Amino acid sequence: MAGGIPRHVGIIMDGNGRWAKQRGMIRTQGHLEGLKAAKRIVKAASDMGIQYLTLYAFSTENWKRAAGEVGFIMGLVKQYLRNEIAFYRENRIRIRHAGDAAGLPADIAEELASAAHDTGGFNGMQVILAINYGGRDEIVRALRRFAARQFASGQDAAALTENDIAAGLDNPDVPDPDLIIRSAGEYRMSNFLLWEGAYAEFYVSAKLWPDWTVDDLAKAVDEYRNRDRRFGGITANGE
Repeated sequence: MAGGIPRHVGIIMDGNGRWAKQRGMIRTQGHLEGLKAAKRIVKAASDMGIQYLTLYAFSTENWKRAAGEVGFIMGLVKQYLRNEIAFYRENRIRIRHAGDAAGLPADIAEELASAAHDTGGFNGMQVILAINYGGRDEIVRALRRFAARQFASGQDAAALTENDIAAGLDNPDVPDPDLIIRSAGEYRMSNFLLWEGAYAEFYVSAKLWPDWTVDDLAKAVDEYRNRDRRFGGITANGE
């Protein structure tokens, strides 16, 4: 049965470096163009009526990259948060963060917290920026939160349930993603929303992220709407 617009879309924004290399540019230029693509897609997703959009901006593994590239990306994050705040206010879009804020440079963590606070009351689309984010790390942190609660209350940690883990995730009130998109033709999760994406539909595009347009998002959503989501069950006709 065809579905409607996905409520929550996650995007692995891949291909910035390859985009720059193909054009004889330095990798940082690819990240700059990737930021422009992110702006286009946020506006398009809001216009489509998508309620939650998670953008995988910087993983826990990305710290292994050259210090200059990491610094440039962090600078882009700060620039994005400052320069786009008027757009978020105009469209009543709420900014949130997924990831370990404690592992971020202090100025970036403060910028994220400020943007989240300033837009916290908005009732439009919610944009979750996954920065210093890793799916495994998020699950570990959720388990630590559970253990701390159990210890504080004197209860047995062996009582752990799926709901307990879900309650300890970075944004427990955000619904699981319906659709996860990956650009640049790669077929892997890359440690993105491992718990939340258990039953997400996947869409892989060969296009490098900086080349993404409104039409590419529309194509991904259209394909999603033709998927038959069964969540481990069967359809009415027994398939």
